[in-house]
Amino acid sequence: MSELVLVRHAQASFGEADYDRLSPLGHEQAARLGAALALQGFAPDRVFLGGQRRHRETLEGMAPALGLDPERAVVHEGLNEFDAQALLEARFPGGLSEEQRRDRRTYFRILRETVIAWQKDEIDNPPESFSAFTARVLAARDAMVAASDAAGGPVLAVSSGGAISRLLADALSAPAEQMILLQLQMKNCAVSRLVGGSDARYLHAFNETPHLRERADARLLTYA
Repeated sequence: MSELVLVRHAQASFGEADYDRLSPLGHEQAARLGAALALQGFAPDRVFLGGQRRHRETLEGMAPALGLDPERAVVHEGLNEFDAQALLEARFPGGLSEEQRRDRRTYFRILRETVIAWQKDEIDNPPESFSAFTARVLAARDAMVAASDAAGGPVLAVSSGGAISRLLADALSAPAEQMILLQLQMKNCAVSRLVGGSDARYLHAFNETPHLRERADARLLTYA
């Protein structure tokens, strides 16, 4: 039976010109998650990650405690996030206002509505069709399942909320719009797990935070 351990990247740089890098808090989250998983005795047989900087920096933070070499990880572009900024620009050619981009509640409400419109093919000239996004994410899943089956042990994957949520929604046979609803609940460095055989995957865990063990850890609880 294959086991996929899916980790959402640590806190990136929301609101900054370059989102695709971890914040100082994100680096701390990644190191804490690696240590927490090591205490559980977690030892992946294969490691995958997306091709984005925040994925690699998260893995690099986790790696020392887990005894992993990030350079040996398999980079699979199917684990990359959909391009939210380009998708919003396709829906709003004039772009969002500075206030809309800076206010998290407003931004994520607009993002939710935009993703649902994208899934319904209601946005002209998106950077990537929803069907293409789904195909590449599921291709990454199939590659990881094959690696888990071959190795006989769990596969660790570091990815993003949208890609992971698409995998979870597929495992649940949920409507497409469930993807963004799962995504907006997903914490930074949250751990979700899929288990199953060659013909089916099942949700075994969702949005776990083993690195948050005490009340004092509340500062490490972030969503963006």
